Amino acid sequence: MTNETLLNTLSLLVSEGRNPDTMDIDLLSTNDIVERLNRQDKMVPLAVEKVLPQIARAVDNITHCFKNNGRLIYCGAGTSGRLGVLDASECPPTFGVSDQMVVGLIAGGKEAMFKAKEGAEDSREQGKSDLQTIKLTPDDIVVGIAASGRTPYVIGAIDYANSIGATTVAVSCNPDSPIAQSATIAISPIVGPEALTGSTRLKSGTAQKLVLNMLTTASMIRLGKSYENLMVDVKATNEKLVARAIRIVMQATECNKSRATDLLRQSNNNAKIAILMELTGLSCQEAEQSLSRSDGFLRQAIRSSKES
Repeated sequence: MTNETLLNTLSLLVSEGRNPDTMDIDLLSTNDIVERLNRQDKMVPLAVEKVLPQIARAVDNITHCFKNNGRLIYCGAGTSGRLGVLDASECPPTFGVSDQMVVGLIAGGKEAMFKAKEGAEDSREQGKSDLQTIKLTPDDIVVGIAASGRTPYVIGAIDYANSIGATTVAVSCNPDSPIAQSATIAISPIVGPEALTGSTRLKSGTAQKLVLNMLTTASMIRLGKSYENLMVDVKATNEKLVARAIRIVMQATECNKSRATDLLRQSNNNAKIAILMELTGLSCQEAEQSLSRSDGFLRQAIRSSKES
């Protein structure tokens, strides 16, 4: 793409426009600068609210994908890529899932997480190649993330995923973007021009973070990874998470710390099993069998055990 073509393209993007509310931001006091930034940030949840039906549709598809042993794969460049990797990396400790269930790909590879590799986003072929490297299948879902909606790396990934029959989702902050037009599902929260023109790590990045949070959190809830609003599949892999698991058992059963600790010891630090044992009187083995019959849904296992 020539410089002239790129300039014309950028001039048409909402996220690249100049924000009339911040034209004087370089003249403001520190307090007024952060107030003005905050005013802009308040627009983000309202923009995301307008695309909740599309987010819900994506969640249903992701849940179906997971139930069929498929993977959720994020693809992005720069800030968008980092947000995808971040969301993917937080799923195993939060929901007790394999680190292969949600995968984050960023243009330029791991090094791009810590140091900008801006040129890496310009290759469509690399987007395709990265998906081929992880052996993308039709059972997987690819979520392409790009504030502009025109990042070549992401376009290449979505086009390849479409070509093999995988479901695709586009997360962008410009209406009718190339990736939105190509993907099976388009999620396009329109947050408007950034406080600093073109700095899409601001409102656009915040909107993308909110959307990705919803995609994985809602999908995991639909898989039975929560009981009430408790993260009962949390992996107790460090001191903080061990304490959290104890607290979760205490909150779910209203038992004391000593009892919760003992239940977790008996259940090999499985909060779900510990809770089920306490609320039903089942042994650890019986609780494991009950939970298995309930497809991992703790509320259903509790109900079934009490009815039997």
